Amino acid sequence: MFTKDIYENRRQELKKLVSDGIIIILGNADVSMSYPANIFEFRQDSSFLYYFGLSHPNYAGVIDVDNDKDYIFANDFDIDDIIWMGPQPSVKDLSAKVGVESTAEFSEFSILIKKAISEGKKIHYLPPYRAKNTILLADVLDMKVSDVKPNASEELIKASVKLRSIKSDIEVAEIEKACEIGYMMHTTAMKLAKPGTMESEIAGRIEGLAISFGKMISFPVILSQNGQTLHNHDHSQELEEGRLLLVDCGAENAMNYCSDNTRTLPVGGKFSDKQKAVYNICLKANKECIKAVKPGIKYRDIHFLAAKIIVDGLKEIGIMKGDTDKAVAEGAHTLFMPHGLGHMMGLDVHDMEDYGENFVGYDEETTRSEQFGTAYLRLARELQEGFVLTVEPGIYFIPELTAKFKSEGKFTDFINYDLLEKEYKNFGGIRIEDDILVTKDGSRVLGIPIPKTVEEIEIFMAE
Repeated sequence: MFTKDIYENRRQELKKLVSDGIIIILGNADVSMSYPANIFEFRQDSSFLYYFGLSHPNYAGVIDVDNDKDYIFANDFDIDDIIWMGPQPSVKDLSAKVGVESTAEFSEFSILIKKAISEGKKIHYLPPYRAKNTILLADVLDMKVSDVKPNASEELIKASVKLRSIKSDIEVAEIEKACEIGYMMHTTAMKLAKPGTMESEIAGRIEGLAISFGKMISFPVILSQNGQTLHNHDHSQELEEGRLLLVDCGAENAMNYCSDNTRTLPVGGKFSDKQKAVYNICLKANKECIKAVKPGIKYRDIHFLAAKIIVDGLKEIGIMKGDTDKAVAEGAHTLFMPHGLGHMMGLDVHDMEDYGENFVGYDEETTRSEQFGTAYLRLARELQEGFVLTVEPGIYFIPELTAKFKSEGKFTDFINYDLLEKEYKNFGGIRIEDDILVTKDGSRVLGIPIPKTVEEIEIFMAE
């Protein structure tokens, strides 16, 4: 964990942004895989980590805005637990490390909250995403389970987004540690991407690297020769010479900060001319968008910059045609990139998305589009110094989407369907993703540079 003053300052800043009342920050509980004692790897709630810093199950934090007092509710382990787990620090000792003096058993949590309600105090909580915490809040707040999430505090959500969006220097340093692990994961995949290798072997090796160097993967590994499926977690295929392997993975370091990179590799180590042409279009979009990142510019505008670069590039190889600006305005590019350019990143790989995408990626001046593809932008609002985000343009050839658009007569002024179906039906997909810090005057790519150009990838895979 960080030093206790970090957590004390974060809680004080949160109190300044929330007008009055009681703030509940729930930690997570263990989750069983197949029976109660057989549990998944524990992952603490990111908001609890941010404000209270303790990565232990069954903790609850309370911040009393009115009385400027912080509490932690949790139970000490008894001798039965210690037999299985070994000696454990006390809740009081752990809480002192993050600047919280007031501690009590977990059962006291509901008593404090119910008392605050009886006194007419406002109760703030964040939207729960796990069933156990939803049920706990329903019980404590005396409401239906179905009413818990809709009644989460918008004031608290907006305050927490404001604080967590700007990464401090120590947070950036932790993200870079995760990026270093991500570098090892991706370069290992490059070494293993040979004909005859199973996708599952590579996925297992790079997940093991994340565990050995950090704590865990930051999200389930996406690794597939069918890269046209955006989040493809199937690893059942044997690699075939000449196909493209899309690898999207990242690590979560010991402090729970995340990395997230994507590279697309030629199985066997050499891109074909056709693959190289499409890859270089995507690479240009990646590089030009990174250059465009700076404070004060809306990320949606950078997304459309990527779209125009992709349209121009696909026009050069005959897949698209017509006026670029008009094609993008009408959404023709979404046949090839039906997702947003990137997302915020930090303690979550999609940072704070448990609060709701519209709170994190949008604001009062930037609202979500209803257009297919463009509606999927996770981040659209104006960038600020200290944001950490991904830049991940992609070009995908999705037969089902192509057939749908063609059958509906869509974008016939912009898309050469005959060439697309004849020569690119089984092409797959390409995505190139880097993690970016928004600096005072521009941006900086985080981590060790992972081979990215055609030449760099081919040379690395040959070596």
